[in-house]
Amino acid sequence: MLNAERIFTAIGDPLRRDLLEKLAKESPKTATQLAELFPITRQGVLKHLNALQEAGLVTVRISGREKRYFLTPEPLSVLSDWAKSVGDMWDERLPRLKEMLENERKA
Repeated sequence: MLNAERIFTAIGDPLRRDLLEKLAKESPKTATQLAELFPITRQGVLKHLNALQEAGLVTVRISGREKRYFLTPEPLSVLSDWAKSVGDMWDERLPRLKEMLENERKA
C-alpha cells in the first residue's frame, strides 16, 4: 500500500517536483545526469532522489556501475484521487453556499 503522507511530503519540495518532471520527460537518468540540470551537487540530488524513492515515486535500476532512476507514475494516482475528492466536496458545497448568501441578501 502506498503511503500518501510520504508522497505529499516528497512532492512538497520544488526541486523534487522538478526532478520528477525531468524523469517524466526522459527516463532513465543517472544522478550525475540529473545533477547537471540543477544548481546543486550530485549528493544533493541523491538526497532528493532517495526521498522520492522512499515515497515510491522513483525506481532505481543498477546497470553495471551506474544507478539509473526512473519515474514510477502509479503512486501519483493517490494525488489524483485526493484532488478529485476535494473537488467533489467543493462541487457539492459551493452551490449551497451561493444559495445561502443569496437568501441572506434577500432578507
